[in-house]
Amino acid sequence: MAAPAGHLRPGRYLAFFALIVVALYALVFFTGSGKPTPKLGIDLQGGTRVTLSARSPDGGDPPRESLEQARSIIERRVNGIGVGGTEVILDGSNVVITVPGEQGDQAKALGKTAKLGFRKVVTSQPVTPVPQPSTPPASGAPSSAPPASSGAPGASSAPLSSPANGGGGAAAAPQQQPDESSDEKTKKEIEEARSVRQNPDLMSTDQAKLTAAAEKAFASLNCAANVSDPLVGNDLTDRPLVACGDKNTMKYLLEPEFLPGTEISDASSAYDTQNSQWVVNLNFKSEGSRIWGDFTSKNTQKQAAFVLDTQVVSAPTIQSAILGGQTQITGRFSQSEAKDLADVLKYGSLPLSFESSDATTVSATLGLASLQAGLLAGGIGLLIVFIYCLFYYRLLGVLTILSLGLSFAIVYAVLVLLGRWIGYTLDLAGVAGLIIAIGITADSFVIYFERLKDEIREGRTFRSAVPRGWSRAQRTILASDAVSFLAAAILYWLAVGDVKGFAFTLGMSTVLDLVVVYLVTHPLVAMVSRSKSKFLSNPKNLGLGAVQQLGSERKAARPAPGRPNVKEA
Repeated sequence: MAAPAGHLRPGRYLAFFALIVVALYALVFFTGSGKPTPKLGIDLQGGTRVTLSARSPDGGDPPRESLEQARSIIERRVNGIGVGGTEVILDGSNVVITVPGEQGDQAKALGKTAKLGFRKVVTSQPVTPVPQPSTPPASGAPSSAPPASSGAPGASSAPLSSPANGGGGAAAAPQQQPDESSDEKTKKEIEEARSVRQNPDLMSTDQAKLTAAAEKAFASLNCAANVSDPLVGNDLTDRPLVACGDKNTMKYLLEPEFLPGTEISDASSAYDTQNSQWVVNLNFKSEGSRIWGDFTSKNTQKQAAFVLDTQVVSAPTIQSAILGGQTQITGRFSQSEAKDLADVLKYGSLPLSFESSDATTVSATLGLASLQAGLLAGGIGLLIVFIYCLFYYRLLGVLTILSLGLSFAIVYAVLVLLGRWIGYTLDLAGVAGLIIAIGITADSFVIYFERLKDEIREGRTFRSAVPRGWSRAQRTILASDAVSFLAAAILYWLAVGDVKGFAFTLGMSTVLDLVVVYLVTHPLVAMVSRSKSKFLSNPKNLGLGAVQQLGSERKAARPAPGRPNVKEA
């Protein structure tokens, strides 16, 4: 409870408030590297919203646990590549990514991040634009493939020889038709390749049939012709895989997966100053370290393919046994290539596959129009409140306007700092919350002033009414703001997407309303009540003239102390 007017020291309250404002704006202007403005959402500054639809291997509804795990991994991936102000939420079986600014292309690429695994390379071969009849390398003879460049163009990779039982050879080249166009030839190649990869022997438990079918699929695959063919390979970890390199420059025949990507604990890119090259450092978990160490010990000078959603992103050669789980991938990487490979290895292993079902981009022009509309709505709301307060409360209305202005100053500084510290972005829903908060703040002033009027109606002077009115008003203000804050907190907890922004700004403004009422409004009213200025102490100038006259009449009608109020017969 506030001290009586005679004991309250308004100067201390105002000085403390001024100290808060100075501290906030010192943080705004002298800390951080960003502009002293709040971060804006895509509906205010433009940006991209991407919706990723999940698909499970059996075609059913994805488990909620897997969706939440995928959302968490995508969120870490977004944070890892430095996309600021991004929101990643679940909407049913969809993952919705919101990226403010001009970084939407990176968000669109996140849908390609699916299942990561490690497979041994049986054989590899460069892709030629036009298929030519050729004889595969003889058993035990190395092919003439250049270093693998899928996802890691400069990765060291000595091609492996074909297996001893790989006598399946290459499939016969499609028969040439003199009158066929190039498009017709390509279409026929794709259809033949599809039929080969749909060979039921690829699902056979007979190892000989399985090997022959895999080699036939490898021989028929032309990555350059089948760039858009969705039937390349399969994502069954216990079956061989025929896959293309990330840039469709190489094709691979791979053994079943021997190590899942979930066993990776960390991956990062770094510059090796000793050898003047970019490298990728890869660390495994305990079980992954054991499996990787055993594999590298038995497969020195052979290739291990890093496969992301049936695409080979890198296929480096194992130079020596790698024990302990710490691996370094070297090659002629550029900085961006090393970082991209590290990001794929670190964040690429999702429990579900995703496809981009929707990508919405809001132009900066439309975002600016939305921002202007929001500011206009807020300005109109403030103007209406100002007019009402000046008309109804006169000088007390001026104190209301001053308090609202100081409240806005604090809210603005807090929004700027939250944008820097936690990446909070202000969107249209948040602006709506701020506009409604104007009414909540003004309501606190109205409660206080109406309590003053109640006291003056009882015959008290303005000076004596201030402490008594405040002691009664503050309980109502606290209860009202507590209900508003509780509603905002529950809404924030239960809601998703834009509604969270509305709830956040509403709750924040409610808390700051209490700061302004306690440290500014009440001390200013107390100062006015003590003023010796006739202008400030005149009840008419404070909008209290009629109320004070009514209080004087009631006071005069009361019987004097010790004299009973007896009506004459």
